[in-house]
Parts: sequence; structure tokens; C-alpha cells
Amino acid sequence: MINVITVEREFGSGGGNIASALAKRLGWTLWDRDISREIAKRLHCDVAAVEEREERLDPTYYRLVKVFMRGSYEASFSGARLELLDAEGLFRLFEQVITEIAARGNCVIVGRGGSYFLRNDDNVFRLFVYGTPQDKLRRLMAAGRSHQESVALLEEVDRERAAFVRKYHGKDWPLRELYHLMVNSSVGDAIVQDLAVNEIALLNAPAHAGRQGVFS
Repeated sequence: MINVITVEREFGSGGGNIASALAKRLGWTLWDRDISREIAKRLHCDVAAVEEREERLDPTYYRLVKVFMRGSYEASFSGARLELLDAEGLFRLFEQVITEIAARGNCVIVGRGGSYFLRNDDNVFRLFVYGTPQDKLRRLMAAGRSHQESVALLEEVDRERAAFVRKYHGKDWPLRELYHLMVNSSVGDAIVQDLAVNEIALLNAPAHAGRQGVFS
């Protein structure tokens, strides 16, 4: 039975809001920025440091601060130590955290490579949300961004996501055969939710029991 939804999305398509609404509708846990918080907690660093790097391509090592404390802070704290965590290390850490989250079930996971990491799990429904350029621009401007900033972000963010996936997954983005459903959010967020929920119900029907994962 499907009890996990992963939501990948084009920037500005409203995929994050759709994921949040799906989680609320199903009574499941939403994992979005909390994934970055969990990574930051494990690395003992600021969540912003993780979010800045998680879907960006960078040929250099990422400097993340790890603070190691032994015993009481006052008595034996010897200072902070900088450790270099390369992009591959961060990639593997995301895989570990997302796999642990999915194992709990009843959750909606936004981005962070979740659809790829969980590509062979039969209990996972993989959704990709995209949009028309006009609709994505409208959404960003409605959220308070200027026209110039919105246009620049629409050009930059998805290009970096695609480059990241190409380098660390060795795949094109979006990888179409990965998803159960790819839908244009310009039809309306409520319709996207209905399509996802209805397809999950069909896949959970007894006739679909024993289906295989996307990749062997």
C-alpha cells in the first residue's frame, strides 16, 4: 500500500504548496524544510548552510562547521573544528535521512532527490509538478517577488537542479519514467491534488498488488 508521496517540482510551479495541501488532506506528515533541519542537526551547522547547497552544483568542497563538545561545555569545550564535506557526502547523507523518513510511512516528502532515492519502493507515489512559464511567473510575483527577480530565478533554479541531478544521479531532470504522475499545475492546485489522490487509490487497489519498482 502506498503510504509515502514524493513531490518534485519546477521552481515556481506551486509544488510545495500542493505537497503541503496533500499532507493535510491525507493527515500525513509533511517533510519539506524539516529535512534540511534534520541534516543541519546531524552536521551541527546552520540550516541555511544546508539549504544553500542541497540542490546546487559546486565543484569545490562544501565547508560545513561541525562543533564537537565533550563533557560539559564550560569544562572541556575545545573549540570548533572545520570539516570538509564534499557534495557526494552531502548527497549520501540526504539519501540516508530520506530513507529513514520514508520508512516511517504516512508522509509527503518535498524535493531533495526523494523520488530518486525511493525509486524502487513500491509504497512510494512519485509526483512531478510543472507549470507554464506564465503561470510560474504569476505565482512568484503573487508571492511578493519583483518581475525581474522572478524571471532570473525561473532561469537559474531549475538549471541548477538539472545540473545537480546530472552530476550526482547521472540522469536527466526531470527523469520522466521515474514518476507515476507528471501534471501541469496551471490546471489548478485542487485538481492536481485530486489527480494524485485518485491515482494513489487506483494503485492501492488489489489488482495492482505485487507491482514492481521502476528500476531493477
